[in-house]
Amino acid sequence: MRINTDYLVLGSGIAGLTFALRAAEHGEVLIVTKRQRADSNTNWAQGGISAVLDPNDTFEAHVEDTLVAGAGLCKEDIVEICVEGAPAAIHDLVAMGARFNRATSSSGDAGFDLGREGGHSARRVVHAGDVTGREVERALLETAEKHPKIRFLEQHMGVDLITLSRFGGPEVCVGAYVLDKGANKVITVLARATVLATGGAGKVYLYTSNPDVATGDGTAMAYRAGAEVANMEFYQFHPTVLYQAQSKSFLISEALRGEGGVLRLEDGTAFMPRHHAMADLAPRDVVARAIDFEMKRTGEDCVWLDMTHHQGDFLRTRFPNIYAECLRYGIDMTVKPIPVVPAAHYLCGGVVTDSYGRTSLPGLWAIGEVACTGLHGANRLASNSLLEGLVFGKRCAETLFAERREEDLSKVPDWDSGKAAASEEAVVVAHNWDEIRRLMWNYVGIVRSSRRLERAQRRIALLQDEIREYYWNHQVSPDVLELRNIATVAELIVACAQARKESRGLHFTTDYLETDPAQCRDTVIKRGFPAHLRTS
Repeated sequence: MRINTDYLVLGSGIAGLTFALRAAEHGEVLIVTKRQRADSNTNWAQGGISAVLDPNDTFEAHVEDTLVAGAGLCKEDIVEICVEGAPAAIHDLVAMGARFNRATSSSGDAGFDLGREGGHSARRVVHAGDVTGREVERALLETAEKHPKIRFLEQHMGVDLITLSRFGGPEVCVGAYVLDKGANKVITVLARATVLATGGAGKVYLYTSNPDVATGDGTAMAYRAGAEVANMEFYQFHPTVLYQAQSKSFLISEALRGEGGVLRLEDGTAFMPRHHAMADLAPRDVVARAIDFEMKRTGEDCVWLDMTHHQGDFLRTRFPNIYAECLRYGIDMTVKPIPVVPAAHYLCGGVVTDSYGRTSLPGLWAIGEVACTGLHGANRLASNSLLEGLVFGKRCAETLFAERREEDLSKVPDWDSGKAAASEEAVVVAHNWDEIRRLMWNYVGIVRSSRRLERAQRRIALLQDEIREYYWNHQVSPDVLELRNIATVAELIVACAQARKESRGLHFTTDYLETDPAQCRDTVIKRGFPAHLRTS
């Protein structure tokens, strides 16, 4: 089966939907999503979207906060584009029907109820209670579903990007091979432009705040196709995920600390003041390392986030979802602290793009968490991620329309499974999946060392050989594809971490404790070439 479209979008989160709504003004858009259309990292986002909307706040302050958090690796022009585009992006969402919390001022105006999170010097986080992502996804989806030029393919998963160079043509991406999970068949989707909006890769780690769909598919596909990838060593661990055996990594939003939450040890000691001048409002990398340090020092299984100094009505109103989820496990956050631990949360690196989403591979574009624009640098500032998807989804669409290109697609063959047989050894996939996630957590986590990275590199290389053999000998399935992708992402994270001989932002190694000004460069890797630091 072959499908032709103007714009192929892989992913249905905030970046992909924002792009699709703009691109549909100029052509047909096909959105491929591997589960239901609402299944995305966006739908899980709690905190909000950062934007300068308070008269006492400034673009300059938001830019400076982002640069400080990014530890020297943010691209200032990209940061300025994002920050200055934020207010308009928020108003676009409101025009689509997104309902954000409002606060009535003394003059009677119902402006946005702006929250504050770690690393921010002012209140600038627009939110919809503590389920902002869910509300944004709802508004975008409802708008996209009404558009006659936007079509969804649910339960479909990208296998590999299609490049004409594989068939004797130029180095250009012209679409993707896509697995129809229901029919268990691979279809060919050809497009004038292919846009990766596949989100992050949290499932590469044993503990993550991400949903199950976050397996790094877009990053792995782009790397295999020959696109440049960068800064994979900078994986952000959210400091506070609910510590509860029955809970599947439920995120406890940073907005709680923005509203005065205090991190404490089991004996009640508030420990963040001895780790950073901003105490509990320090940037995420600092807080995650501090929690990791204190847990190892004390031998405790978790730390405690204390909100009990607030009135119960305030907590139930401001954080209704978090309050209800904690209550499910017998934790009433109005009267007792919440047990929390860090977990893998956000990939600050990804597929290298310019300020419009272009990758190094012609015909391929990347937006949102899958992309490395230079906005986040070595550590993402809280609530800048949804903002990035909005701003660059729009910019990408507007640029693509002006860059119409037509390629000869007659030589592109349909998918050929050859002599691949159906798998009867699913246990192999499950075992390899578990091993990768455990070794990444143990060796390539919040704190690293050269020895741990070497062990991870050796073991992943062996696993890659096993996975490649399995992939080529068996028919593709969602589990095999996701395993293949997390193995590739793990390999890239380790390679980039080994190339950076310093501690910076989210990359902290016990062998190089200091930040080296000479290494204030991106770590870039491309298929067939080792990772290296490059000023770009």
